[in-house]
Amino acid sequence: MAASTDKSDSHFPLTGCANDGWSTEEEATATCFCGAVQLAFPTQGPGLVNTFVCNCTDCRKITASMFASNFTINDQYLKHLRGRENLKEFGQAHSIVSQKMMTNYFCSICGTLMYRVGATFPGLSILRIGTVDDFRLHETKLRPRVEQFTKDRVDWLRPIEGVKYFEGMH
Repeated sequence: MAASTDKSDSHFPLTGCANDGWSTEEEATATCFCGAVQLAFPTQGPGLVNTFVCNCTDCRKITASMFASNFTINDQYLKHLRGRENLKEFGQAHSIVSQKMMTNYFCSICGTLMYRVGATFPGLSILRIGTVDDFRLHETKLRPRVEQFTKDRVDWLRPIEGVKYFEGMH
């Protein structure tokens, strides 16, 4: 199923230690920095549910950045191609919104956060756009459609043009 992709193509820049990411019209890969964990996910509905930027304080801490760029996948469409045994999880229920369990799945080798799952949205996984191997998808199919927790956005970060804004969770 993996598409034959020329790795010299600028859509697959040199990033991390793996160079076997791929994408087709319907599906693509997300890989951790060291390459030990690789997922396949749909690039359109019904498996691709949403794309969004989150400015909440939980996302700031878990990403070590000022926001997180995410996409939500229906779990029945998410595939673990390799390294599921390399995923470590950290969960806690002290979240800013629900006070319900939110579990984070990290590569145990390089520490890349691959996805999050939460009791508030069963059957869905929240993946990070930055783990997607085909950078062309960052600008196209995975471009955020929503920005949430805008009340927590840092002043020096400009709003994203053309998206829906929510002060809290969407």
